[in-house]
Amino acid sequence: MAISLSELYGKQIITNGGQKVGIVEDIILDVENKKVANLLLKKFEELTRTQSTPAALAKNSIKYDRVDQISEIIIIKTK
Repeated sequence: MAISLSELYGKQIITNGGQKVGIVEDIILDVENKKVANLLLKKFEELTRTQSTPAALAKNSIKYDRVDQISEIIIIKTK
């Protein structure tokens, strides 16, 4: 079943163990491979305003390959 990008925004993310992670505020796309790369817990613009952009991105993003299930919430696999 396909899901549109707009449906991901605002969804709560929790781990498969029940821990709340955050809410999808933005998305990073892998245009070359035509897929979602990361879900961001803060707006991309906010993360790039800091001097430590790579660290901010790492702290506030979830690799999309960790997504286990999408419904009213997004469930991700624990590391």
